[in-house]
Amino acid sequence: MKILMVSIPSLHFFRWTSQLQESGHEVYWFDITGMSQSAERIDWVKQKVAWKLRLDFPGRFFIKSKFPRIYSWLQSINERDTAKVFEEYLNEIKPDVVHSFALYVSCTPIISVMEKYPGQKWVYSSWGSDLFYFQNEPKYLVDIKRVLPRVNYLFTDCQRDYKIAKQYGFIGEFLGVFPGGGGFDIEKIKQYKIPVKERKTILIKGFQGRSGRAIPVLKAIEQLQNLLSDFEIVVFGADAEVFDFVNQSALQDWNNFIVLGKIPHDEVVRLMGQSFIYIGNSNSDGIPNTLLEAICMDVFPIQSNPGGATAEIIESGVNGILIENPENIEDIKHLILDVLSDVSLIEKAVCHNKEIIKPKLNFYQIKNQIIRKYSSIR
Repeated sequence: MKILMVSIPSLHFFRWTSQLQESGHEVYWFDITGMSQSAERIDWVKQKVAWKLRLDFPGRFFIKSKFPRIYSWLQSINERDTAKVFEEYLNEIKPDVVHSFALYVSCTPIISVMEKYPGQKWVYSSWGSDLFYFQNEPKYLVDIKRVLPRVNYLFTDCQRDYKIAKQYGFIGEFLGVFPGGGGFDIEKIKQYKIPVKERKTILIKGFQGRSGRAIPVLKAIEQLQNLLSDFEIVVFGADAEVFDFVNQSALQDWNNFIVLGKIPHDEVVRLMGQSFIYIGNSNSDGIPNTLLEAICMDVFPIQSNPGGATAEIIESGVNGILIENPENIEDIKHLILDVLSDVSLIEKAVCHNKEIIKPKLNFYQIKNQIIRKYSSIR
């Protein structure tokens, strides 16, 4: 089968696609941004990249920063049309199926082409906030209602989004719930783990921005200084808003508090392997990949539950704790207190996740399931 992947160049996409290596399928990638270079991570895939600009002229970034209006005018001439280039590539390779990852970045730009070829099989993978958040934005909702009736097959990372997709017109075949980046190579990442009883780190995802809610967590942590003095608090992936908050708070003076910006994925996994509690908080997401990584690394998860998605993995008080109100600082503080005061809860949760959840996240198990799903497309 010829499969044409349509996606931005992201870690989740590369990990998902790697599941198809040596599957017998012929895989192509259309980089929807048109700006990236060939990806070595999936060098066995035929790649349509770096197609966006007619001419990558000298001084382009200088003009962009100093003369944005001139740059915008130049780009209107210099940039190729996404739908047109995609249609040419579609007709060139004649795939059995097109697979788009994320609706608003990889479905909407090509919907006019896919409507023009109604017989072309189309798979859509919903990621994170793809449907849950953007259904509340009128402009995006128009796109959602246009794309979903045209899509033939659907992957989601939670059952919640399958229900939303049906609400907005999806009538095709549901291929199932799978992690957005596929499974995890549990044998490979265990090299980063230290024994759970030796761990002293509380790891916090540092996103604020549109949907992340790291700052309420940090405000809760700020009230627990005496209780947390024996632990190391590490924030990773912090954006500018989080750095600004920390620089204006008492946290900057703590000798056991570290805030990191964007770091390589291997470093995130290493930090997971040293942590006994992971806290992720947002007002919109699917099943967070970092939550699943925490489970694979035997970390106790405290995670927000937008739209009930996380509750599909975590039973609060059994194998983790759910944050039901991501904005409520007092609630978050008391949840952290509850966990720190009950060592047996952490031990039982880690044991439960090892036995029940982690085996379902194994890369090779999920890979075999995914290959069967593609092979079922007719």
